[in-house]
Amino acid sequence: MQLRYAFRLYPDAGQRTALARAFGCARVVFNDCVRAREDARKAGEAFPKAGELSKKLITQAKQTVERSWLGEVSSVVLQQSLRDAETAYKNFFASLKNTRKGPKRGPPRFKSRKDARQSIRFTANARWTITPGGRLNLPKIGPVKVKWSRTLPTAPTSVTVIKDAAGRYFASFVIDTDPAADATRMPDTDATIGIDLGLTHFAVLSDGTKIDSPRFLRRAEKKLKKAQKELSRKQKGSKNRQKARLKVARAHAKVADARREFHHQLSTKLISENQGIAVEDLAVNGLARTRLAKSVHDAGWAQFISMLTYKAQRYGRTLVKIGRFEPTSQTCSACGAVDGPKPLNIREWTCGSCGTLHDRDHNAAINIKTAAGLAAAACGAPVVGVVRKVVLDHFQCHSHGGSPQPRS
Repeated sequence: MQLRYAFRLYPDAGQRTALARAFGCARVVFNDCVRAREDARKAGEAFPKAGELSKKLITQAKQTVERSWLGEVSSVVLQQSLRDAETAYKNFFASLKNTRKGPKRGPPRFKSRKDARQSIRFTANARWTITPGGRLNLPKIGPVKVKWSRTLPTAPTSVTVIKDAAGRYFASFVIDTDPAADATRMPDTDATIGIDLGLTHFAVLSDGTKIDSPRFLRRAEKKLKKAQKELSRKQKGSKNRQKARLKVARAHAKVADARREFHHQLSTKLISENQGIAVEDLAVNGLARTRLAKSVHDAGWAQFISMLTYKAQRYGRTLVKIGRFEPTSQTCSACGAVDGPKPLNIREWTCGSCGTLHDRDHNAAINIKTAAGLAAAACGAPVVGVVRKVVLDHFQCHSHGGSPQPRS
């Protein structure tokens, strides 16, 4: 499988200027491509092919006075920008035909130099290299200082240079991982765990472990409020407003980085200690429209489950997602009796059938683990077994077959 390894870049003043020039040229080519296709659509003509656009918007444009400065950056950057526009159109048309999974995609829009995120991509044919001194040597930009936090496991196939809203630069390398090498990195285990995600505690495990919610956004609200207030008082278009905007962006970036690091550490720990992991398929988009929206976004459940998913694929663990409508908080984990829905303020309850006193979240985690095990067994796919490169999603079984099928 392919993964991304991101590292912080520290370009000098001249390299920042060269990167800004490359960001601008890539943006212009992207916008020219969108404009050419929109003009063709309005005229009722067929969309120009990628090869025609490459010749017209890059090769011929460099020979004109208006676009001669396109020759100051690597041609690979411009070609990749065209490919990005092509991909955006493919995703848009696939959404129209309902052949693409996920949320609907709109048509590509023009990029602005004021966009919070700027990026350019270099493929292998761009002849970028990593110098013996550990710098990233980019064509027409030069050797850029890199803060290496870890070694690259294999030779990368491409690198994307990103400037985020906080003004930081990153190099994102695409790596093809070795399944055999990844499998040896994780210890053999036959343990399984169920995870109930929440707000009071970020996660409660079926073994009784409770992991507190760090509430990174809530803890930083006072600082963010002050920075946002300072930004609102600055005159629009002034340099002081730009400085204040960067201050707000850096404060938000600090919160996002801390949350991401917490998710990485917890997901890696769970993957390394368990062969089978069961979680609930939460309706995050729906919960984010309630009065709990800020707390839901602060928890970052979707990002955490995404990390569990790709790490389970990478290291041969089994991840089972049970349906969001499974009554895990209503069912007694001791006798299986369904006791009915309960408001969120009820954290403990006693089963009316067997009299067992339950902690709401711990009971739900046990039921999640049990439901996932029963679903896997019913489909003939054991939750625990030999190390496999598979992720079991929310599924139902055919009446005459044993293979898991996605629920529509």
